[in-house]
Amino acid sequence: MHSFDLSHEDDEDDDGDDDEGEQLAAPIKPKRVRSNEEEEEVVYHPVKLSRNDLYRPPTAEELNHLKEAESLFHCSLLKMQMEELLKEVTLSERRKQQIDSFVKTVTRLLETVPVSPEVEVSDLSWLSGAVKVPFLLVPKTTKGKFHMAPPASIDLIGSYPLGTCIKPNIKVDLAVTIPADVLRPKDVLNQKYPRKRALYLAGLAQHLKSSSDIGTMRYSCLHGNRLHPVLLLTPSGKDSSCFTVCVHVCPPPGFFKPSRFHPQRNNIRSEWYTGLQASHAEGSGPPTPHYNTSVLADLLPRAHFQFLSAIKSQCSAFCDGVALLKVWLHQRELDQGTGCFNGFLASMLMAYLLINHRISNSMTAYQLLRNSLNFLATTDLTVSGISLARDPDSTAPSLAEFHSAFQVVFVDPSGHLNMCAGMTACTYKQLQHEAVVSMKFWDDPTVDGFHCLLMTPKPMIRTSDHVFQLCDLVKLQACCKKQNLLHELMDRSGNYVETALPFVLSLLQKGLGQRIHLLIHSLSPDPEWSVESEAPKYKAQPPLSFGLLLNPELAASVLERGPPADNPKAAEFRQLWGSRSELRRFQDGAITEAVLWDGKSTYQKRLVPKQIITHLLQLHADIPESCVRFVGAMIDDIIAKGNEVPSTGEEESLVVVQSYDDLSRKLWNLEGLPLSITAVQGAHPALRYTQVFPPEPVKLDYSFFDREKTCRSLIPKEDKPCPHYITPITVICHMEGSGKWPHDRTAIRHIRAAFHISLAELLKKNYNYTCRPCPTHLDVWKDGLVFRIQVAYHREPQVLRESVTADGLLVVRDNEEAQALEMATIHKPLLTSTLHGLQQQHPCFGAVCRLAKRWLAAQLFSEAVSEDAADLLVASLFLQPAPFTPPSSPQVGFLRFLRLLSAFDWRNNPLVVNLNNQLTAAEYTEIKNDFMASRESLPVMFIATPKDKKLSMWTRRAPSVQMLQRVMMVAAESLKVLEQQLMDGSQIQDVRVIMRPPLDAYDVLIHLNRKQVPLLRHAVDPPAVSFSRGVLADAAAQLGGALPVIDYNPVSLYLTELREAFGDLALFFCDPYGGTVISVLWKPKAFEPVPFKTSQVAARSVKVTGEEVKTVPNVEAILEDFRVIGKGLVKSVEARTEKWIF
Repeated sequence: MHSFDLSHEDDEDDDGDDDEGEQLAAPIKPKRVRSNEEEEEVVYHPVKLSRNDLYRPPTAEELNHLKEAESLFHCSLLKMQMEELLKEVTLSERRKQQIDSFVKTVTRLLETVPVSPEVEVSDLSWLSGAVKVPFLLVPKTTKGKFHMAPPASIDLIGSYPLGTCIKPNIKVDLAVTIPADVLRPKDVLNQKYPRKRALYLAGLAQHLKSSSDIGTMRYSCLHGNRLHPVLLLTPSGKDSSCFTVCVHVCPPPGFFKPSRFHPQRNNIRSEWYTGLQASHAEGSGPPTPHYNTSVLADLLPRAHFQFLSAIKSQCSAFCDGVALLKVWLHQRELDQGTGCFNGFLASMLMAYLLINHRISNSMTAYQLLRNSLNFLATTDLTVSGISLARDPDSTAPSLAEFHSAFQVVFVDPSGHLNMCAGMTACTYKQLQHEAVVSMKFWDDPTVDGFHCLLMTPKPMIRTSDHVFQLCDLVKLQACCKKQNLLHELMDRSGNYVETALPFVLSLLQKGLGQRIHLLIHSLSPDPEWSVESEAPKYKAQPPLSFGLLLNPELAASVLERGPPADNPKAAEFRQLWGSRSELRRFQDGAITEAVLWDGKSTYQKRLVPKQIITHLLQLHADIPESCVRFVGAMIDDIIAKGNEVPSTGEEESLVVVQSYDDLSRKLWNLEGLPLSITAVQGAHPALRYTQVFPPEPVKLDYSFFDREKTCRSLIPKEDKPCPHYITPITVICHMEGSGKWPHDRTAIRHIRAAFHISLAELLKKNYNYTCRPCPTHLDVWKDGLVFRIQVAYHREPQVLRESVTADGLLVVRDNEEAQALEMATIHKPLLTSTLHGLQQQHPCFGAVCRLAKRWLAAQLFSEAVSEDAADLLVASLFLQPAPFTPPSSPQVGFLRFLRLLSAFDWRNNPLVVNLNNQLTAAEYTEIKNDFMASRESLPVMFIATPKDKKLSMWTRRAPSVQMLQRVMMVAAESLKVLEQQLMDGSQIQDVRVIMRPPLDAYDVLIHLNRKQVPLLRHAVDPPAVSFSRGVLADAAAQLGGALPVIDYNPVSLYLTELREAFGDLALFFCDPYGGTVISVLWKPKAFEPVPFKTSQVAARSVKVTGEEVKTVPNVEAILEDFRVIGKGLVKSVEARTEKWIF
């Protein structure tokens, strides 16, 4: 198979090696055709190929490409996408020239550093006051001499000269070697070397400060290590923000013996650090592995650079492979900050895999990335570390010795340095978890692998189910004191945040146990500060954030059951839980230690991890509850109801479902019907746990209502507020097929009405339910709830599609009525039962749906995105969660819902919701192909399900293109505002801000009388005082009695009238859950003057210009109509704009 591209005929970069290929690719020389205007036009003729040329076998290169596309990439698109991404992130030649030019300038300046006289290390008189030393002096003094001198050498190191530097954060590393006469071999002790290093860096900063070539100059720390300050330089002019040169100060190679930095050796004396006389002998003392590592790391950057350069020269795709791995790490926030898995480690990991033949030199970047992730997913460096050292010398530590000092072990080629010394086990477990998740969906043809792997950001707030922060970091000093971590504090040079973190993590891991799959923590960003200011204190860094990936089966358990009282482990359990642990006797007769947490409703049980965290931190780390900011369930409050036991709807939904199940059983057991019932199906969101505010059982206050004269049913009183809104819960009751069913639509309706009457009589007689049969349905008042039963006959939609022509021919034609009936009696019940099943698998599915639909309603989008469509959007987050895991808390599910709405490419992709996992890979492809083939005729938001692959019936009517754009824009803004607020405790904490729609875009606002808004209590900002609405508070629902006023909502009835009367002129929006404002948007086309017609003068005024008579909408009269139609409900009509005046 050949495909020759003749679109690049002007390319002149052909090497001309393959003559035959060149002949094929070259077009026949075009003829010049001169037009009358003397312009030349090129005319191409088709290439005439001989039979041999046409059927020439593919070349080896072509075969290679074909094989690669077939076996390596489940679609060749992924290969092209990765190639495009690499083009995007690699540096352009122009940028490289700018960097090279600036590096030359900096090097030239650094070579002219003046020599200063030798002084004591503590004497800073040689430094001008404008530049400060980038070091926290803890303790204050140390002995030694220091003087400034020009650098011994200046070298480019790191990713830029290696070719693995990528955009957007371009950092170029420059290693400046301190002259040997400034240092002493014994400077490794008691921070002498790190302090001299900081002084030398300050001297360089002072020298560079006078140069106009340097734009900005700031201090920072390498990966948060305060012993390793660096100098960040940017060029002056317009390129100042394009890249940064990072100046590292290093000792001369081999100046210190590597054996001095064995992880079990001590290089910080306790008597110097504490000022107290130590009891142990000189030279001994507690080991200082982290201090040793930070000094040793300064000796090796050039050696590491040479090692990686040699590896790169053997593998052509090495740079591209590392670049892809760096992008993958960046999207997961793992590549920056203290203890991160940075680009250097990514390069070293790939080098390790090449040396150990886990990957070969001929592999593509794609294969290098895949094998690296596979290695990370299957190798636990917290248990079995790896080493790049081929033949380390006898003084090099063993892997076991590294493991005893560090949580994660990856040893460099010298055999002396653990490159992962600063990483916590939790960070590595997070890295491993991310690699496992990535490998799971890599080969899944139903997932857009490229976007999930490399294009989707995974911030902690959107990845973890629960997030909490430690705010007042200075409190961690008390934690170090309580746990007697002085030696660790000494090793980490007084950084109490880094000292306490491993202890806090292991404490939480022990306490949360089986409740969580993963515990992660934020990596403190590298601090940056001006060269003119002092180094920031440890407490100045942002709060530490922790993320929990919950195990949904155990996370909300209120009981922590411990060992039996006589078990040796009981004492350990009591020690962990303190006073919360008590002996309890269980139903199985066992007497064990146990901890019981507070929580009655699902909403409260979700917060059990919060109780555990605050209790353990207070008990063992002296961190008060006021310092723990828990943001795992802040959004849940938007749908939470109830004062004593707040609930987010799970318990109320369960009551409805149980009542429905009971009714369903009773319907099945009815005897005396002419035909038997074949199916009873729920078709209401409350029966799948997704109703925003589920119906609650009520007891009526009959004095609040009038009685209708003939049938004595209740009706609202005019002078009272609108009564409590009672939702009818739809139940579809399918009757068996029979030859007795008529074949006429009217006769079928009569039979259905007769069934409604029969069912009412039987339910009244057998169970004393109050029933009201109607032609279209039967309302049943049961347990304080109203169920609306609709009898269905499976052939009725077909009957509605059939019609007989004048010639007596039977014609079958689809129509709106048949589609609506099919939707109500077949599709909705099926969707309800399917989503009910999803709720059983994922307990927080319903709560996420309720939050999502509350947001859509509050932002006035409930007409654009229907309830069913919203439920399907949320279902997709649970069924295709890649690159995440399925949500296990409502908050994270809601954040991902906003992300899906705002970031999904609705124009070019169908959203496939694989309910019950019924779709195969081939069907996915078929859906996508059908979608692309008929894109223009399909809905703008296309949602495909196993039962609806081609039409997207749930979004066929709405949203429109304009409404979808608006939804996407508001979702993106809501997500941004919400995530900032959740992660930044310094902002005003009001998550409801995302529920308040901007009303300045609307032309007219119709303000409603609050008394007549029945769902006012559900408003985003409910009023402090509520109205009595004919319901007795806290009373048990009664059996029998008069039927209440059902489905009476003046606001929705008014909206329906407005849309019928003025739908061609305007769009009407309102929050169905207690909204007190109807927003009106004029349609621009409606205000264009149209020729006068007597049939079209409603709400229009006549304009005569010359002989032309035209009509335009009469806005003043329309606004008056708004008032008249809504008399008693409308409080005022406010015209915000005068767009209609042209």
